[in-house]
Amino acid sequence: MTQGGSSVAEVRALLAALVATKPQGRVAECGTAVGEGATAIVGALAPGATFVTVEPDPERFAIARRALAGTRAEVLNGSWQQLLPARAPFDLIFLDGGVSDDTVDLAIDLLAPGGILVKDDLTPGIPVEGDPVREALLRTPRLIGAELLARADMAVIIATRRA
Repeated sequence: MTQGGSSVAEVRALLAALVATKPQGRVAECGTAVGEGATAIVGALAPGATFVTVEPDPERFAIARRALAGTRAEVLNGSWQQLLPARAPFDLIFLDGGVSDDTVDLAIDLLAPGGILVKDDLTPGIPVEGDPVREALLRTPRLIGAELLARADMAVIIATRRA
């Protein structure tokens, strides 16, 4: 697990592959940390795509802003719950931070129909029932998704918003 500081190589590769499927897409990241996931995303953006990433921690934001300087990433400091709704809908959201039922519902609200939501940093082998994150992402009728093993110690949920 990353303890919220960075993205692992396997997740960065997955993000790049998914972003590449949205050539005119509007992409958002909730929880920039130090910008490693954002770097993978911005590197895969097609010319017509846009990308905004939000980090609440001022120190991490400063590191990410330096790491992403000169790229097409718009790096914001604050709460994604407050900053992203006015920019929605998004074609892909990387939900790279702590989640609760409220934040999952809001993230789904921000997705365009057919939009993709990615959540990493999940411990593999945990049953869906009884795990609030898995239940929120895999049991809502608003999404269709699957949990994948990114590497031996990390699972990822990829879900698409139903029309």
